[in-house]
Amino acid sequence: MRKLTIILAAVVMTLAATGCNKLKSRSEVNDGVSAFKNAQYPQAVEHFKAAVDLDPTFLSAREYLAVAYYQQYIPGADSPENKQMADAAYDQFQKVLEQNPKDELAIMSIASLFLNQHKWDDAKQWFEKEIAVSPSKADAYYSLGFIVWSRWYPELGQALLSAGMRPEDQFPIKDKKIKAALKEKWEPVINEGLKDLDKTLEISPDYDDAMSYENLLIRERAFLADTKEEYDQQVKIADGWLDKTLAIKKQKEEKKAAKQASGGIVAEPAK
Repeated sequence: MRKLTIILAAVVMTLAATGCNKLKSRSEVNDGVSAFKNAQYPQAVEHFKAAVDLDPTFLSAREYLAVAYYQQYIPGADSPENKQMADAAYDQFQKVLEQNPKDELAIMSIASLFLNQHKWDDAKQWFEKEIAVSPSKADAYYSLGFIVWSRWYPELGQALLSAGMRPEDQFPIKDKKIKAALKEKWEPVINEGLKDLDKTLEISPDYDDAMSYENLLIRERAFLADTKEEYDQQVKIADGWLDKTLAIKKQKEEKKAAKQASGGIVAEPAK
């Protein structure tokens, strides 16, 4: 009986300690959020790390920690410190996914990390994961289209240079060998990117960035045309997308200006 009493006492003490740690963890999160709001990101990281150490099951604390690292990552900056921030954010978002494999914040953040690092294949994989979780995520489809353009455009530039052409030239690539190789490799990829942008606009009809890349991909695909007539037809379609883009941007600016003139608080329009 005495042995049972000792065991029960130990269990009670453990539960009490666990409860105390959970309370401390939430206090650390509150302090971390305050630091984050004041752009004190290193301090926020320390508070969120403490919260996670106190309660490893506290998913929100882990998410906050990942975001605090992510916020300190500077896209395009090539330094060991910046890479460490990206790696730290990635590691914490992965731990979030261990607890919740469908956490959209973690999936989209990892995808964006790879996108900003120009790791196109990895980024594509993660945006596709997001679509599997949330099939109506316009940003994910748009990003897939953007990745296609980001990979394709340098290849086109090199091909035009090899063919003795410039990007502003208004006719298809005349070198049949160069055009055939480029067309075989990239036309299916470009068409897939256009499908992703079409899906973006199906979900969010006023997504002007998606319209911009519809314009670019179609305009640049025209260099693969077999005839000048086909080239001109593709450019005409691209011009239509350019006109739509400019019209939507103008509408958004006018709407924003009208709200500001009326004294209303204006949020950036959702994509």
